[in-house]
Amino acid sequence: MLKDWMVEMQEAVGEERLLSDPGQVEKLSKDYYWYSPVLVPLLQDKRAEAIAVPHSVEETASVLAYAWKHRVPVTTRGAGTGNYGQAVPLEGGIVLDLSKLDKVIEVTDTYARVQAGVRLGGLEKLLRSEGKELRIYPSTYVKATVGGFVSGGSGGIGSITWGNLWDGNVLEAVILTVEETPRKLTVKGDDLIAYIHNYGTTGVLVEVVIPIAAKVEWTQTVVQFDDFASAARFSHTVAMDDSIRKRLVAPVEWPIPTFFKPIASKLEAGCSACLLETAHGSEERLSAHAGEFGGRIGYTIPPEQYRKVIGLSDFTWNHTTLWALKTDPSLTYLQAGFDKERFLDQIALIKERFGDEVLMHLEFIRTAGVVVPAALPIVRYTTHERLYEIIAFFRSIGVRINDPHTWVLEMGGRGEWDAMVSAKRSNDPRGLLNPGKLQTPVERITNQEG
Repeated sequence: MLKDWMVEMQEAVGEERLLSDPGQVEKLSKDYYWYSPVLVPLLQDKRAEAIAVPHSVEETASVLAYAWKHRVPVTTRGAGTGNYGQAVPLEGGIVLDLSKLDKVIEVTDTYARVQAGVRLGGLEKLLRSEGKELRIYPSTYVKATVGGFVSGGSGGIGSITWGNLWDGNVLEAVILTVEETPRKLTVKGDDLIAYIHNYGTTGVLVEVVIPIAAKVEWTQTVVQFDDFASAARFSHTVAMDDSIRKRLVAPVEWPIPTFFKPIASKLEAGCSACLLETAHGSEERLSAHAGEFGGRIGYTIPPEQYRKVIGLSDFTWNHTTLWALKTDPSLTYLQAGFDKERFLDQIALIKERFGDEVLMHLEFIRTAGVVVPAALPIVRYTTHERLYEIIAFFRSIGVRINDPHTWVLEMGGRGEWDAMVSAKRSNDPRGLLNPGKLQTPVERITNQEG
């Protein structure tokens, strides 16, 4: 039986825009939280009471107005490819599925203005047909939406050149507030920090402007090494070589390459590997660097096959974890930031302490203009206590951890808390947006509102 607010909302936005079928509600209440064995028992029973699927910004505002009137929690969803329960509702209410806000509004030589539900894969295809391309995108780009990436992601393929979302990769955001009459805010510049990687807690992102780049003909290359330390040194050298234009530099420790079933037969047994996307014409430089560290050029995908066969980026970033999970469900991962000067020593300490319990996977990126080794190491999960022993050891040797086994922004995210708290107070006075994810201000805000 539908609750009164659901009946009223259906009448306002249309029955086809408010879904209450249990199967649909269950499916659209979940994201990829199952990457974490810690989150599975905590989130598997969480679900919304209904799914709102607006087809326009105006319909979205109507849903938010009804949510405000009836004090109904609202959890925003793009494609549900996040890994920390960003899109899982903790307190029921509505999941606001923005996948139908899918218009590409404007494309110039330097930026694209799109609605939040535009899929990154479709946008990349469109841009490349016009001689342009995305700057950065996650490994889930085929499904992931622009809004979901901005609100729940951080970096990805392209970050070795262009940095993370905070490095000028969001130019403008259009935000709806949750009030009696929702306001439409246009946010630019420094104010964007309250809306990047916010899990939809500080406002509802309905439109975004992102910078784009000129199209590059990318060659994809696997370089293989007898040991991971050599792979890491090579990868760092390539990452630092500004004469090589690149989209991806991702070294992985053996036996991680065995998890990559579609290409495993093309890789050398027993070898760590670096997965690369570099501009066509850089092969000679790559080969020279490989020789310095005892590496061998292996499986290569030429530019004319780009997007026509499974690409190397499908085995990097958190797709590395996905392939590991498909092979062995007892595996999970961490999100780590190594010291740019001491990362090899830090890796050696981790391997000495944990051996194959922790398998190394680095992603070299540029953040604030500096090349750094980010990492998504694969961890064999045994117990909650052991996982956090491993995390504590990482931190004790100076490795930063953004915990992927929590939905709480303050514990796992990389956000600007003061800016988010201020924006939430202004935009969400009843604390209805994704309650429980940004914990610091929620109780105060809820109690202030009559």
